[in-house]
Amino acid sequence: MNDRRTASLPTSIDETLALLQGGGYVADRALATVLFLALRMKRPLLLEGEAGTGKTEIAKVLSAALGRKLIRLQCYEGLDLASAVYEWNYAGQMMAIRLAEAGGASGDRANLDRTRLEGDIFSEKYLIKRPLLQALEPQEGGAPILLIDELDRTDEAFEAFLLEILADSQVTIPELGTIRAAEPPIVILTSNRTREIHDALKRRCLYHWVGYPDAARELAILKARAPQAPAKLAKQV
Repeated sequence: MNDRRTASLPTSIDETLALLQGGGYVADRALATVLFLALRMKRPLLLEGEAGTGKTEIAKVLSAALGRKLIRLQCYEGLDLASAVYEWNYAGQMMAIRLAEAGGASGDRANLDRTRLEGDIFSEKYLIKRPLLQALEPQEGGAPILLIDELDRTDEAFEAFLLEILADSQVTIPELGTIRAAEPPIVILTSNRTREIHDALKRRCLYHWVGYPDAARELAILKARAPQAPAKLAKQV
């Protein structure tokens, strides 16, 4: 049984700030502002910054606070469509073909059965859906949070493929056609800036640099995450 409780999107920057703080994320007003605009304008949000500054955590907190499903695509060198979008269940397709051949048929009926089989093996029955395709499907509680994590680990060819998803919330599968989201997912991309993200992708996103917190915000984060810690110890840390 799913007990996920959904919440409406924030209607102001202050509400966005409170939403993050309610999830234990101590954000500054600049982050709350760009996140509010991304939600309001339905634009992807690209977060760049050093490793460990809390970029990924923003998506997790947003998912929990809004009661939306979090779908995460962890990027790495060599990531391809089969791992990110979809692939066909080749074993299942081959089994269907072998069973059809074992059934036997001849003449016009054989041609008809072959046509039906080709239409069947390239149907959703044999489609294995990966994170990007899953994010385009309707989800309980509303459109999911799609986290594309550490985009800078992929290559430019994969970035180019993402443009269709970011611009139109759709993917094209040659055997099935174009699959479009009824409601666009809330997209958050992160980058540790080990390489520059292409301008064509940046133009489709709102942007925010997530820096290291200052001492005051570090203390606030520590109090939010470990409220049982004595004040003196928290200051020393």
